[in-house]
Amino acid sequence: MQAETKYAKSGHYSIAYQAVGDGPIDLVLVPGFISNVEGGWNNPWQAQLFTRLASFSRLIRFDKRGTGLSDSVSVKELPTLEERMDDVRAVMDAVGSQKAAVLGVSEGGPLSILFAATYPERTHALILYGSFARWLRSDDYPIGMPWKEWHAMLAELEAGWGGPVGLDWYAPSLKDDPKLQQMWGGFLRSGASPAAGLALLRMNEETDVRSALPAIHVPTLVLHRSSDRLIIVEHGRHLAEHIADAKLVELPGVDHIPWFRGGEDVAAEIQEFLTGVRSMPESDRVLAMVMLTDIVGSTERIAAMGDGKWKDLLNRHNDAVRRELARFRGREVKTTGDGFLATFDGPGRAIHCAQAIVDAACKLGVDVRAGLHTGECELLEQDIGGIAVHVAARVAAKAGPGEVLVSRMVKDLVAGSGIRFKDRGRHVMKGVPGKFALYAASAD
Repeated sequence: MQAETKYAKSGHYSIAYQAVGDGPIDLVLVPGFISNVEGGWNNPWQAQLFTRLASFSRLIRFDKRGTGLSDSVSVKELPTLEERMDDVRAVMDAVGSQKAAVLGVSEGGPLSILFAATYPERTHALILYGSFARWLRSDDYPIGMPWKEWHAMLAELEAGWGGPVGLDWYAPSLKDDPKLQQMWGGFLRSGASPAAGLALLRMNEETDVRSALPAIHVPTLVLHRSSDRLIIVEHGRHLAEHIADAKLVELPGVDHIPWFRGGEDVAAEIQEFLTGVRSMPESDRVLAMVMLTDIVGSTERIAAMGDGKWKDLLNRHNDAVRRELARFRGREVKTTGDGFLATFDGPGRAIHCAQAIVDAACKLGVDVRAGLHTGECELLEQDIGGIAVHVAARVAAKAGPGEVLVSRMVKDLVAGSGIRFKDRGRHVMKGVPGKFALYAASAD
């Protein structure tokens, strides 16, 4: 989906915005503390969420003054919520939107709350995701973040801005994913400078819009992850309790940012709330042989070798894995730090490839283990999902150094191939019902 960046004038400031989609409802997305209207499309998960929202609305996105592509501001003269409301109105006027649903994400929630209460004639509906009325703890707001924890978080962000810092709070379930770490660092750098980013976060220390909640008289949806580690779900419950007739939906998960993993559940709830219809995007599901590999004891090797030598060894390992994948018609899905996720169109080729990878790694002085499972997978852009991937990961975790471990389903599919198997017993897989019979494969 192509989007053109334009500018709206809000006082002396130019506000960058984009409008995509041609749905009957205008949906203004008020972002969290930073954003970049163009950079967001480079993140496949963000692009997936934006495309989904634009499928049933005209999606209007903008960078708040001081962030992204909008005019910068002095860190000593940060905009007030009132001035930021002016930015929302300026963007709506620029696109010819008289009335819109307003989606406030995280730190964008208080601004959206104040806008809906102040300009009900321009607010079709209010949607709040992972948001709050007050950020920090006080005597009359015990669910807020403790000051000590807040200051520790700011110090960590300041020290590591532009890298994978903060993922423990924003996306704990994916914090070790190398691709996400790279995307997150880029997101921080493109969203604001270190000084501006920290100053914008510190604005939350003074934010308190609790008094505005009873003045909201537009349809309101409150979405919140039940185990959100950054903004706990009690914040969402407080919002829903104090906004008349608000609907609260608690979504499963610990990740705070809505676009991680594509945000399909978030988009579905918003679509149903605004249109009365919930449609799910078509997904391509195929039966695939899934292989996961990883280097055994990689943490200890890094400590012993040092970062430079380890990086050189890891590059040689990756080259060897890719050679074997090409030889056995495997498809690399992604790297997992010190391993690979790949798929095959046949179990025999997958086992032979896994064994070849183990052997090639051994020649480099590295112990690799591999897990294989076959099942239905969902094709997601350049990634794959589904229970088969989770099972393959659990199988790999059970494998020993230099071992190719497979599930019973894989063993049954290669009957008569001459591949030998040793019974490794039945195992419970975390998060997967039932017990799985596992076998060590030997393709010699």
